Amino acid sequence: MKKEIRLKSGKEESLLRHHPWVFSGAIASLPQNLEEGDEVCVSDSRGNILGAGHYQIGSIAVRILEFGVDTISDDFFIRRLSSAFALRRTLGLIREDNTCFRLVHGEGDFLPGLVIDIYGDTAVMQAHSPGMHFARHKIAEALTMLPDAKIRNVYYKSDTTLPYKAHLDPDNEYLVGNYDGNIAIENGLQFNIDWLKGQKTGFFVDQRENRKLLESYAKGRRVLNMFCYTGGFSVYAMRGGAISVDSVDSSSKAVALTDANIGLNFPGDERHHTHDVDAFKFLSDMESDKYDLIILDPPAFAKHRGAIKNGLIGYRKLNARAFEKIKSGGVLFTFSCSQAITKDMFRMAVFTAAAKSGRKVRILHQLTQPADHPVDISHPEGEYLKGLVLYVE
Repeated sequence: MKKEIRLKSGKEESLLRHHPWVFSGAIASLPQNLEEGDEVCVSDSRGNILGAGHYQIGSIAVRILEFGVDTISDDFFIRRLSSAFALRRTLGLIREDNTCFRLVHGEGDFLPGLVIDIYGDTAVMQAHSPGMHFARHKIAEALTMLPDAKIRNVYYKSDTTLPYKAHLDPDNEYLVGNYDGNIAIENGLQFNIDWLKGQKTGFFVDQRENRKLLESYAKGRRVLNMFCYTGGFSVYAMRGGAISVDSVDSSSKAVALTDANIGLNFPGDERHHTHDVDAFKFLSDMESDKYDLIILDPPAFAKHRGAIKNGLIGYRKLNARAFEKIKSGGVLFTFSCSQAITKDMFRMAVFTAAAKSGRKVRILHQLTQPADHPVDISHPEGEYLKGLVLYVE
């Protein structure tokens, strides 16, 4: 028997525009025996079916998977994953010199609550909703059925992404296959991907195109990569011909991973050095005019709307330090991955920092997430990565 959720009068407008979220305040009635992760159909106040999706407790009560139906079809996941794979092939991401990319970007691939990154023949899956958690085995099976994808291993890693109130206590585990190596290739460069213990799925594939852009600016420059994590920007800077590259992160594990990735691509190269130290302390203590190319790619300073004010203070403080210290004629790559921070908010924080420093600053590029992190036109909230490339006199 279908479990039907009926909306209050007039609350169906966003779903008619194909926005995939149903907020709890829009619901008029819930069926009996409803549990987190259950498949539900959603109807308007007159009983007209709007779509089917997954229910969960919280502000976002339903994530719609298909509109205009009352049941999720048996072939839903293979259809959606096949479409996602076809898009990545269209983007030219599936090739011998590039074996890592994002296959599923939640709402952007019409699979709300699901993220899947590909590293060679391994897919790393993260569920952000109970419904996707309960569907994990079906999704893993569909991944191995994708023609031409050649996925042999599916690793499930959702211990930090599922709503804690759901009390699911998921195990990080291989749903298909097992560990058989962790080196992936991005634009011809090799990277160790730590999907077992690393952040997110093990690598920040969303900065691929921005790393490539940085490479074009690196020749003859002294580079500082703050919050280096796996050292992605550092590796590209090395290939771009940087005179020197310093990578900074407060995590000793991140520094070790950066060293390993530099060693994979540039063994014995003495241009690179790592520093296990707090970023703000490093910026405060370092001499002025030493670096003429600086990357600021911090973790999210505002993970929810309540943290926006403090997050903006953090971005202003961080960028102000960089403006104060960067050499004249230097280039600053600065980013925010905080979804709660809008592009305008981030730009204003950076502009305020620039004004405070007294430097003349020009925008060279305005950056965002790459095409394998698509934004559903009906769900603008899917755009989260903001970046500016600035020329500082």
